[in-house]
Amino acid sequence: MDLFQRYPAFSDLKAAARRRMPWFVFEYLESATGTESVHLRNRAGFDRVLFMPSILHGEFKPDLSVDLFGKKHALPFGVSPVGMSGLFWPDAERRLARAATTAGLPYGLSTVASRTPEEVGPHLDGNGWFQMYPPRDEGIRRDMLKRAKDAGFSGLILTVDVPVASRRERQTRSGLTSPPRLTPRLLMQVARCPQWALETARLGMPRMRLIDQYAEKVTGLSSTEHVGYMLRTSPDWDYLKWLRDNWEGPLLVKGVLNPADAKPLEAAGVDAIWISNHAGRQFDGAPASIDVLPQIRAETSLPIILDSGIEGGLDILRALALGANFVMLGRAWHFALAALGDEGPPHLIEMLKKDIESNMGQMGAKTFADLPARLIR
Repeated sequence: MDLFQRYPAFSDLKAAARRRMPWFVFEYLESATGTESVHLRNRAGFDRVLFMPSILHGEFKPDLSVDLFGKKHALPFGVSPVGMSGLFWPDAERRLARAATTAGLPYGLSTVASRTPEEVGPHLDGNGWFQMYPPRDEGIRRDMLKRAKDAGFSGLILTVDVPVASRRERQTRSGLTSPPRLTPRLLMQVARCPQWALETARLGMPRMRLIDQYAEKVTGLSSTEHVGYMLRTSPDWDYLKWLRDNWEGPLLVKGVLNPADAKPLEAAGVDAIWISNHAGRQFDGAPASIDVLPQIRAETSLPIILDSGIEGGLDILRALALGANFVMLGRAWHFALAALGDEGPPHLIEMLKKDIESNMGQMGAKTFADLPARLIR
């Protein structure tokens, strides 16, 4: 089967994934919070970024490589950490880690993933970044850092845009709880997705294994919360300083939207600023990530990573043109995996690569450094 004939775009993978995932799983992955207006702002923000085509450049093959933290990546994007990744498709963490490593892309593992650093690290060949939801207890904190480092993770991501639990009303309506409980309503949805059901039955219902190892039993949580909320805290600048003092390697701060935070983060010794609105899952009143990128770029010389709202190679080029050094995608990888199994992530990589090359050809851009000059200001 020619995958590019059946699945030429991100939207095709999403539609196929929707058919192969139980509805409550799809809703968890796709939903945001509030009225989900951030979804619309993210899309509108990217669509406002336009380029002027450029002609008569002859034949050329653009250079798509990026240097980040002393490593050269063949492509300017990677796999963003996603909580409970294994719920969307069984064993997603290790499958995506292998696909990312094969392509030379960085892979982010969430604290609240369904696999531990020790289970995922051997598949990463040094390309792993561990994303930390900050534990309140210093002993747990130290142990997590040690486990991530011993498992081979080279970078540490501190996520700062989840100071409290968001409501995620659409997720609540779907019937999903944490941990997942299969009610008769949800079991009917599972029965319609036999491959998801069989592989999940073989591996067991996914759980937050790393978190479970630090918490025996915590009760009293709402359906959109989980035990991780009881273990973690809302970090402050002193917390960030502690992490900088106790982590050797790149330290990335994820969830930055305010340009005024850029210089203090730089002064605190972080290695990269990660612009993100959490894909609308935390705060429905937030701006689009792409809209604040130029202002943050003007405030810092640090590498900038961006996520939220990216749906194709042209969106990646828009981010790079406005000052990002690298882009991360989250939902897209899981739609690809659910749609096509292990063939999905490599297909998505090739799809994004071809899209980037095609659009750079239209602009006559041989490197990413050529992109700002093609912007229509």
